Amino acid sequence: MKWELAAVGGWLAVVAFAAHAQAWTPQRNVEIVVSSAPGGSNDRTARQVEKAIVENKLVAGTVTVVNKPGGGATIAYTYVNQRAGDAHTLLIGTPTLLTNHITGLGSQHYRDFTPIALLFNDYTVFAVNAASAIANGNDLAARVRKDPNSVAAGFAVALGSHNHVAACLLVKALGRNARELKAVAFKGSAEAVTALLGAHIDLVTTAAGNAAPHVAAGRMRVVAAAAPARLGGALAGVPTWKEQGVELVFGGWRAVMGPRGLAPEQVAYWENVLRRATQVPDWRADLEKNYWSDEFMTSAQFRAYLDKDYADMKSVLTELGLAKQ
Repeated sequence: MKWELAAVGGWLAVVAFAAHAQAWTPQRNVEIVVSSAPGGSNDRTARQVEKAIVENKLVAGTVTVVNKPGGGATIAYTYVNQRAGDAHTLLIGTPTLLTNHITGLGSQHYRDFTPIALLFNDYTVFAVNAASAIANGNDLAARVRKDPNSVAAGFAVALGSHNHVAACLLVKALGRNARELKAVAFKGSAEAVTALLGAHIDLVTTAAGNAAPHVAAGRMRVVAAAAPARLGGALAGVPTWKEQGVELVFGGWRAVMGPRGLAPEQVAYWENVLRRATQVPDWRADLEKNYWSDEFMTSAQFRAYLDKDYADMKSVLTELGLAKQ
């Protein structure tokens, strides 16, 4: 009898703990903070998250997108960082959070924030002008192996950005020093693409969605995707680097993070909301339209992913002489 009572008591304790873990809910407006102006891919991510949450009534209260552009994303990061323990403030996280810290452009470390969920990965593609003599990934690889400095690679938005890292990872994978690449930084991906279409540079490393319209129009050729599997749409015929004998998988993930100091029940709440948001039809359609790869990760999985991504980027940026941390 005592054993039965103890068992019942233990079961009730588990139920009570589970109920407590799900007890937190937003009590006022929720802000989704994005580090860029309206219109960019990060802003589109934030607004798609907002739309999925609001239209499917996943949160009882209101949700708004707050744009905090400037300072290489440091303004947005500082804004969120100042709201420790406040689960009403969320951040669209990108690799910039890692590269800013490594290169000294920002003081915030990714561990100053609470990882909630990785939403998707925006894998990098390697594109050339349609008239380029570089016909495929093997041609590009051969040229880089012979002389990396013979390839003028353009990217956004600065030296040390994740698009720059992508190009350097190719150089390293081919056995050459990343510093040998002729790197050309542009203020935005649109400028880099324009320079490529004007034959002012040889290569662009960018998000698949930036290249796809130009591929469809016959102005650009994507010779390889740094993705684990082939992409769809206009890029369905593009082989991955792995298919062409190069071990390179790399992209610009998008995630939701919170300020430091969030309680486990707050993280659990948002993790559940975001998982449901990423399963609605409109979200799935937007992933396909933008060539975003569905790779939802929980808070714990995302934390481990960040640790590895930071180490990989720091290795490349240290080799380039850009690491300050």
